Amino acid sequence: MKMGFNPQKYIEEQSKYILERVNDYDKLYLEFGGKLIGDLHAKRVLPGFDENAKIKLLAKLKEKVEIIICVYAGDIERNKMRGDYGITYDVDVLRLIDDLREYDLKVNSVVITRYADQPSAKVFINRLERRGIRVYKHGYTKGYPMEVDTIVSDEGYGANPYIETEKPIVVVTGPGPGSGKLGTCLSQMYHEYKRGKETGYSKFETFPVWNIPLKHPLNMAYEAATADLKDVNMIDSFHLDAYNIQSVNYNRDIESFPLLKRIIEKITGAESTFKSPTDMGVNRVGFGIINDDVVRYASKQEIIRRYFKTMCEYKKGYVDKETSERVRLLMEELNLKEEDRKVVKPAREYARRLKDKACNKEICSVVSIEIEDGTILTGRSSDIMDATAAALLNAIKYLANISDSIHLISPVVLEPIRKLKKDTLMISNAALNCEEVLIALTISAATNPTAQVALEQLKKISRCQAHSTTILSPSDEQTYRRLGIEVTSDPEYATSNLFYN
Repeated sequence: MKMGFNPQKYIEEQSKYILERVNDYDKLYLEFGGKLIGDLHAKRVLPGFDENAKIKLLAKLKEKVEIIICVYAGDIERNKMRGDYGITYDVDVLRLIDDLREYDLKVNSVVITRYADQPSAKVFINRLERRGIRVYKHGYTKGYPMEVDTIVSDEGYGANPYIETEKPIVVVTGPGPGSGKLGTCLSQMYHEYKRGKETGYSKFETFPVWNIPLKHPLNMAYEAATADLKDVNMIDSFHLDAYNIQSVNYNRDIESFPLLKRIIEKITGAESTFKSPTDMGVNRVGFGIINDDVVRYASKQEIIRRYFKTMCEYKKGYVDKETSERVRLLMEELNLKEEDRKVVKPAREYARRLKDKACNKEICSVVSIEIEDGTILTGRSSDIMDATAAALLNAIKYLANISDSIHLISPVVLEPIRKLKKDTLMISNAALNCEEVLIALTISAATNPTAQVALEQLKKISRCQAHSTTILSPSDEQTYRRLGIEVTSDPEYATSNLFYN
C-alpha cells in the first residue's frame, strides 16, 4: 500500500496544538467530532492513517485528560444504529467505555442529553448506574437557540447538574452526531465560570480539512460520508474576513458560529478570541499529508464506495431520494463511474454470464474480491453456500496456492449444518452464509492440513476490496467487515421475496 499520510507527524502536531490551547485556561472542554476509536473513514481516505490515532493521542496525554460521553435520549429510544458496527448507540457507549479503559483513560461519566423520561433511556441509565458508571441527565435547554439571556442563566444551562471534573482537559465525545456534546461543553463552562474558573472550549476535528481546497476529493469524500446529515463544505467566510485566508468548514458550524460566539461571550463576560469557526477547531490533519496523489485516489475510491452504500440504503428505505442524489452529484462532479471501482466489473460480467446460461435469477449473486497483488477472484451463490462465502474460499485458496478443484470442506461437515438450518431451525434458505462456512472450515482444519493452510491466509484478506451484485445480508456484511474487507453492493436484492429467513 502506498502511503499518503504520516500518522506520527499528525499525533505530534495535534497533541502540541491541544496543549497550547489548554495553557490559556484552568480547564479546556474539548469536543470530539467524528469517531474517537476505529476511524475507518479516515483510514480509507488517508492511506497510512492509524484508525486509533485519536485515542492513542489521548493516551499520550492521559495524566491531563478525563472523558465525558454524551448520548441523546431520543437515539436510545428509537434504537438508532451505528452503520459501521451494526450496534445501537447505547450499546456503543458501553463498547466505548470498555475501549477507553483499555487505554487507561479515565471515564468521568455518561450524560443523557435532551432527557424527557424516555422509557428506554431510563432502562439504560439503570444499566449504567448498576455497573458503577456515573450518569447525569440534561434536559432541553430553555430558550435555545435564540434567547441567549435565557440560555446562559440558571433557567438554561444552570438547570443542568454540574459534572465534577479533576483534569485540565475534559474530552466530550459521543457515539454519533447530535449526541449533545456541544451543549454539554457549554453547560459545563457556565457552571465553571460561576465557580470562578477560567474555562475554554475547542473542537477536535478531522474533516473537512480546513487547509486544503474546498473541492479536493478528500473534502468531497467527507460530504459523501455525511450526505444523510445534509452537510455541505463551504469556505469559512468569517475566517476569510478576519484573516484574508481561505479555509474550509461545513455549513452547520458556519451557520451556528454567530450564536455560539454570543453564548461563549455571555458565559465568559469577555470578547471571544475566536474570530471564525475554523479558529475553534483543533485540526492538524492537513499537515500529515505526505503524498497528495495517493490521498486523492483513495478519496475518490471512498466516494464510489459511499455511492454504492447510499444507493443500497435508499433501496432499503433508510435514506431519502435527496440523500442518494447528493452522492450521485459528487460522483458526477469528479467524473467518477461505478466501474472505476475495479471489483465491480468482474462481478457484474460473471453475473451476466450466469444469467445468459439461464441460471435461476433468485440465486445468481456474485461476489468479487481483489487481493493485494491485484488479482480478482469471484464466487457465486449456490444451494450449498452464498456468494460471499464462495468468493472468500476462492481467495484464500489462491493465496495458499491450492488448486481450485480441491474441496476445503468435506460434505460430511457441510451437510449436517444445512440439514440443521432447514429441518430443525426452519430456515428456508439453507445455503451457508460466510460466518457458517468459516466455522465449518475451522472444524475441517482440525483433521485436514490443506484446510488449515487455507485458514491461515485469512490474515492476508484485511484491506481487500470486494463487490457484490446483490445486497448482502447483515450477517455477511458484518463478517466481511470483521475480516477487514471493504465491500460494496449493487442496489439489487438477491430474491424477489419481500420476506425470507
